Amino acid sequence: MKKAYLVLNNGKVFEGQRIGAETDSIGEIVFTTGVEGYLETLTDPSYAGQIITQTFPLIGNYGVIEEDFEGDTFAKGYIVREICDAPSNFRSQYGLDEYLRKKGIPGIAGIDTRELTRIIREKGCMNAAILSAPPTAEDMAAIESYAVTRVVDEVGMTETAVFKAEGSEKYKVTLIDYGAKMNIIRCLTKRGCTVTAVPHTTTAEEILKSAPDGIMLSNGPGDPAENTFCIEQIKKLVGRLPIFGICLGHQLTALAMGGSTMKLKYGHHGANQPVRKDDGSRTFITSQNHNYAVVSESLKGVGKEIFANANDGSCEGMEYPGKKCFTVQFHPEACGGPKDTEFLFNKFLEMMEEERHA
Repeated sequence: MKKAYLVLNNGKVFEGQRIGAETDSIGEIVFTTGVEGYLETLTDPSYAGQIITQTFPLIGNYGVIEEDFEGDTFAKGYIVREICDAPSNFRSQYGLDEYLRKKGIPGIAGIDTRELTRIIREKGCMNAAILSAPPTAEDMAAIESYAVTRVVDEVGMTETAVFKAEGSEKYKVTLIDYGAKMNIIRCLTKRGCTVTAVPHTTTAEEILKSAPDGIMLSNGPGDPAENTFCIEQIKKLVGRLPIFGICLGHQLTALAMGGSTMKLKYGHHGANQPVRKDDGSRTFITSQNHNYAVVSESLKGVGKEIFANANDGSCEGMEYPGKKCFTVQFHPEACGGPKDTEFLFNKFLEMMEEERHA
């Protein structure tokens, strides 16, 4: 294998072996704690602009299975301790290194991912680059100046797509795509919903004109506050129809309702994030992927926090009384990951049923 260098914007350099595409790349570096589900991680549009570090040491052992993809790949790079070059799985179509090369994603293997993770935990999210040679002064300047901006425009669909309900159609749901994971759509269609996925540039008036039973606000990447058009459309939709928001959809709704968001030190990325119900009666293990969080105190008198992160206390869910709207920061549709909270899709269906008979 050829040499490659991971360079952090604090000057730390890791030397490893090149995997994936033989190209240099700059991005915001994050770590994810999933033991499995690397395909779902790589194909999650919410990682746009980021270099992904897998904390689990061996990655690629079950190969690449395209049926399991959540979307396209928008990551800037991929870091593993060890990549498996001989996957063993009856569903495997080809190896992970080949996938990275096909998608033009540079990667690096053979570095101490434990040390790297500790640095990110202590220093917070930082910029980094995967380079073919030790960094120059120009490289360091480019790394320092990098920023993840306007990524929803990069990952969102540009044309409307319709996904038919499995079996008889019970409800019609409009999904606003900010970078949606496919399993959100699967969780709805298997419950009898025909899903019309529309670009994030669609106006509230266009959505209401199509007369859906409910609105799904998808996940997506980047700083929620950048998406001013999307926030304005949500303002017009809240209270009109049942709304369920996930991840970025959760954050955008909070901003639409007059709340605020903040950037977390190193975000939540992985399939083992503990989330408590507001009454403390139960803790769920959830899959998450975000760098920003809603400031629940900014929504006092408007919304009610219904879930909180058991580790750092950050907001994980909001309900808006009288507005037919609830949102969560975590991924109830998680694949691969725990499905402890998939019941929230049933709650959304119940809201649409109540609205139908109101």
